[in-house]
Amino acid sequence: MILLWAGSNNYRLSTVILAVSYSLIALGMYIPVAWANSLSLAYGAYGAIGAYSVAVIAKTFGLPVWLGWIVGSLLAAAIAVILALATARLLGFHLVAATLLFAFAFQTWLGHNPALGQANGLVGVPGLSLFGWVPSAQVLVTAGVALVLLIAVAMDRAKFSRWGIIVRSIGEAPLVVSTSGISVPQMTIVVLAIGAGVAALGGSFFVTSVGGITPETFNLNVVFLALFMPLLGGLGTAWGAVVGAALTVFLTVQWKVFSAAGGLLVLSIAVLVVLLTVPGGMLGLLSQAGSKVSRLWTARGGVNE
Repeated sequence: MILLWAGSNNYRLSTVILAVSYSLIALGMYIPVAWANSLSLAYGAYGAIGAYSVAVIAKTFGLPVWLGWIVGSLLAAAIAVILALATARLLGFHLVAATLLFAFAFQTWLGHNPALGQANGLVGVPGLSLFGWVPSAQVLVTAGVALVLLIAVAMDRAKFSRWGIIVRSIGEAPLVVSTSGISVPQMTIVVLAIGAGVAALGGSFFVTSVGGITPETFNLNVVFLALFMPLLGGLGTAWGAVVGAALTVFLTVQWKVFSAAGGLLVLSIAVLVVLLTVPGGMLGLLSQAGSKVSRLWTARGGVNE
């Protein structure tokens, strides 16, 4: 449906590109937040790491774009591990403040680094080329949507795997998990590294599709939007992050009330209303509606019998 809606319209394709990038960042945040109960606000920086890795490798060194995807995810995962080790003794507000400070410091560093174009960033990044074939914007968007679906399916299936059960248990009862012989800090670091690697893919996809990146592309607003997305869609499943990202992009791009000044405040209030009325997010609302319809249908069948 998304691809049919976008068609060959450049404006709609750019909207889907932004939605795919945000979806990957939101999916990167999903497992640490929804499963391990580990809130980090550095995911905008991880997206920027993925984007700048592709830009530097493709433009500065003339290497393949796909190599930048790999390097960006690995570099973001490594930085997430270092940040997790540095903040291992911090909890609650202090952990959130430390990761937010890192995101702000990283954006400032990008804006003052001459090798990375400072505030102007890097433009004219070569596009993806596979054995001489350069995919069109429609093909890139299709591949991006497929990547989001693949990662969402993998995360949703991993939820009930042995590893997924352990990670979710860490978020609910870390002391119980630690008494079973599993190192909670080490498992949390692994989860944060995976989330950072996935978020970096969002930045890599963006710069591959657009051909440029600036420090403002993944600013602090993206950090808060990435936090809103899983909450808006619903934390019960990885699809909540995807639905939340799609809704966020649609609201902020298509609706003037959200895209105008103060739009982030309006969106924040909208998310708050959803959380107060439907704690399970939009997917939770659909699930509740489906259950009510099913009960009414069953009751009607019983009456007819």
